[in-house]
Amino acid sequence: MKVKTKTKKEKTEKKTAAKEKPVKYFEAVGRRKTAIARVRLLTEGEKTFFVNNKNFENYFSTPELQSMAKSALEKMNCLDKFGISAKVKGGGLYGQAQALRLGISRALIMFNPDFGKRLKRLSYLTRDPRMKERKKFGLKRARKAPQWQKR
Repeated sequence: MKVKTKTKKEKTEKKTAAKEKPVKYFEAVGRRKTAIARVRLLTEGEKTFFVNNKNFENYFSTPELQSMAKSALEKMNCLDKFGISAKVKGGGLYGQAQALRLGISRALIMFNPDFGKRLKRLSYLTRDPRMKERKKFGLKRARKAPQWQKR
C-alpha cells in the first residue's frame, strides 16, 4: 500500500496562494428611510460600478437616479479612480440611490479624510432619518382615526 506524500513544490504553492495580497477596499454603510446600502470602494482592479451584482446603469434605469447615486464621486473627481461594489436592500429605488450616495461619501472619507469638508458642505454626509410612522391599533393608519359618530 502506497502513501501519497506532498512534494515541496505542492507545499510552496499552497503557501503562496494563502499569502496573495488581498484586494484593498474601503467599506461603508449608507441608510435612507428603510433602504440600506453596503458599499465597497475598490482601489485595485477594474474600475466598474456594480449594484447587487448588476451593472449600475441597469439597476438604476433613470438618469436622475444614476446621477444621484454617483454624485459624490463626481464632486470629488473620483469617478474613474475606484471600482465600486454595492449591496442594496429595502425601500424603493429613490431611497436606495440616496443610501448609496451616503455610503459612497462615507467610504470616500475613509479613503481621504480631506474630502469630509466638501462632502459635508454638499450635505452628502447627512443621514435622512425620516421613516414611515407605524400604524397604531384602533386607527386606520398611523394617525387617521375612524370617522366620529354621535349615535
